[in-house]
Amino acid sequence: MSVNSGTLSQTGSTDAKPAIKEWFFVVVLVYLLLVSVALIGSGFKAAAGDNAKELFAFAVNPVSGLVIGIVATALLQSSSTVTSIIVGLVAGGLPVGIAIPMVMGANIGTTITNTIVSLGHVREGEEFKRAFAAATIHDFFNLLCVIIFLPLEILTGYLAKAGHMLSVFFAGGDSMSIKGLNFIKPLVKPAVHLVEGTLPGVLPQVTAGIVTIIIGIVIIVAVITMLSRLLKTLMVGKAKEILRKSVGRGPLSGMFSGTFLTVLVQSSSTTTSLIVPLAGNGVFSLKQIYPFTLGANIGTCITALLAATAITGPNAVFALQIAFVHLLYNVSGVLVIYSMPLLRNLPIRAAEALAEVSTDNKLFALAYVLGVFFLIPGVLIFFSSKGGV
Repeated sequence: MSVNSGTLSQTGSTDAKPAIKEWFFVVVLVYLLLVSVALIGSGFKAAAGDNAKELFAFAVNPVSGLVIGIVATALLQSSSTVTSIIVGLVAGGLPVGIAIPMVMGANIGTTITNTIVSLGHVREGEEFKRAFAAATIHDFFNLLCVIIFLPLEILTGYLAKAGHMLSVFFAGGDSMSIKGLNFIKPLVKPAVHLVEGTLPGVLPQVTAGIVTIIIGIVIIVAVITMLSRLLKTLMVGKAKEILRKSVGRGPLSGMFSGTFLTVLVQSSSTTTSLIVPLAGNGVFSLKQIYPFTLGANIGTCITALLAATAITGPNAVFALQIAFVHLLYNVSGVLVIYSMPLLRNLPIRAAEALAEVSTDNKLFALAYVLGVFFLIPGVLIFFSSKGGV
């Protein structure tokens, strides 16, 4: 009996060591994922040089504002970055009426990261279907928000009015910026600086930026492929139950988790991208992932609010106004769409249908990414500039 017990103890100890090792690799892979997202944004900034803000120069009407928000965020891989720039532009004199569609566009553009992450599962049929649906449900929800709220805002201006009321109420205090609490940037900065410090010495700045973007995308695909394999073996037992307690307990718990995690890392792209592999591996269903992504939408508003509170001067109230508009817009989307079963189910059905088609023919996935984030916005901005929209 004692021999058997000893054997079991030794076996348990032997099994524990690989598990600890594998969890360590998971941590390393998550870190690399964070670095890769940072590299893509950093690479674009390097390629654009000092002209990044010129992306917004063509925003002369609501449609062009929406399109610029989509494309800029898709390229920068960060709605937090784009909305912070928008806050600065409003403080510099950009009309709030043009900035509001840009913020709406930023919500759509940030979802491209999830789609890129889901492509790491492209070789596995059912796994890819689940991951791609989990990624694109965020897209369809944000598209539905624009379809509902952009015309409503143009007709009534309710977001601008509500944002103005809140900004007047809160404006007038000292700067409350706490950007220094973002602990993700200090973690990834050494790795990003290593790449940034190597390439410019060999390549011109623009070329170095493009190469950095490519490196980031390659790392994302490689990391997700390896992370997926590890999670299949690790997401069982206690660890699986802990995650289910935060995301799988119910819609409110899922929304809170998405909001809280996004506030911590100040990036909805990061938090939603980390959850996509779990959906791909079947740990969470699409309906469980859905509220989490909505919480991420709300959580990402903290960055613009922090940026706005740091601005002083006569236009500070307008900067705070657009930051509150961002928050009100995302909260309105959750309250209106998710509370109504008919509207709530539309993103689910659309994501499942697109995932089904894309699993059978992977070119649909590529066409979707290029079409939604670049081709259609390009066509819209062309006709908008010609006065046709």
